[in-house]
Amino acid sequence: MNDELQPALHAPGPDSSPRPEPGGAPDQQSSFVAWLRTVAPYIHAFRGRTFVIGIAGELIAEGRLTALINDISLLNAMGMRIVLVHGARPQVVEQLRLRGLEGRYQGHIRITDEIALECAKEASGELRLDIEAAFSQGLPNTPMAHSTVRVVSGNFITARPVGVVDGVDHQHTGLVRKVDAATIRFALSSGAVVLLSPLGFSPTGEMFNLSMEDIAARTAIALDADKLVFLAETDGIPDEDGGILGEISEEDARYLLTSGRLDPATESYLRHAAIACDGGVARAHIVPFRIDGSLLLELFQHNGVGSMLVEETLEALRDATLDDVGGILAVIRPMEEEGILAPRDHAQIERDVEKFIVIEHDGVIFGCAALYAYEGQDIAEMACLAVNGSVQGQGDGERLLRRIEQRARNAGIRRLFVLTTRTMHWFLKRGFVEASIDDLPPNRRDMYNWQRRSKVLIKRL
Repeated sequence: MNDELQPALHAPGPDSSPRPEPGGAPDQQSSFVAWLRTVAPYIHAFRGRTFVIGIAGELIAEGRLTALINDISLLNAMGMRIVLVHGARPQVVEQLRLRGLEGRYQGHIRITDEIALECAKEASGELRLDIEAAFSQGLPNTPMAHSTVRVVSGNFITARPVGVVDGVDHQHTGLVRKVDAATIRFALSSGAVVLLSPLGFSPTGEMFNLSMEDIAARTAIALDADKLVFLAETDGIPDEDGGILGEISEEDARYLLTSGRLDPATESYLRHAAIACDGGVARAHIVPFRIDGSLLLELFQHNGVGSMLVEETLEALRDATLDDVGGILAVIRPMEEEGILAPRDHAQIERDVEKFIVIEHDGVIFGCAALYAYEGQDIAEMACLAVNGSVQGQGDGERLLRRIEQRARNAGIRRLFVLTTRTMHWFLKRGFVEASIDDLPPNRRDMYNWQRRSKVLIKRL
């Protein structure tokens, strides 16, 4: 039961550039294979999941539609179920400008009169056709080559008027009343991408101008979607130092929404992300669309490029279950192949799974460790402490060690030992001291592998 803390696979993340061609030199080939293996766990985890993606009209106005459609088509080909909701704010503004008019607002909500509604209809109709055309392309030597993506749209959104607020009649500005989730699910089950425009209809046949954020959030709730992703004109949720918050709890979101620190666009995205999470959506992302490939980077990169609002802490440190055996093996297998860890087969991990803890990030296991106690002894072994190489240096090893130490204390263990060949200094810096083989429990001493000649390190708890 050897224990190491080494990279399981030190591979470039999905944001590495340039991406090597599979037919290149041997080092390029190995880099490509390593990168593909890095993203494979996400592909397995996301297959069959439902994602609602809301795109700002500014994304289309800046000419970024084709690249986004290429990325969404890739997700669709991987088996992810996609609902795409487009915005149209700058396009409506342009339609009004062509008529020599300016929009009217109360606060940051558009007042949609008859002319503004006609502008919204024209803008949304043109955008819908542009998006459908982008999904229909299939030119050779492009990401859309050999793709067959069907797009389904329709009257899936029932709307109601905003009405009179503070004495101001918002006329044809509306809110989502109901989402036809059953029909959308049927379309998704056929492999189609569902496209929703920022318009809704009342049971009496009236049409209302809706916000993309409202439709996306309410659709995600109605579908019990796994993710809501806003591709926004903002960089994400800012922290107090001017950086971007990578992960936000619902409690933190409530504080930020009342702090007055956010600009109107960011506040709107965060508010609707919070509405979605409060309605049962597990993850809501706010991702800057101006980063090329930001959708893929957010989904397939450990840290992403935007802000994520979660129902609970995204990175779960928990006891392992039988469902985690495959994930544990995926973490430790590359280290076994390098000779860093002693080999363990599926049956052994399955038999000992209750001894393991894991770190799970967005449904993918990135680290593990095990505690082996010895009957009648006040000393236990921490084994198989391993963290995936793509997330090294982020403190996961520390968190696993602390949890194992706490589990040992709760069991009445007073000393913890590890056997290691290459990470002695990491453990020494965390309170372990070098010991001898004679300090091991008798039955563990009898199992010592003299060929590996692992160092024995012990820590008093």
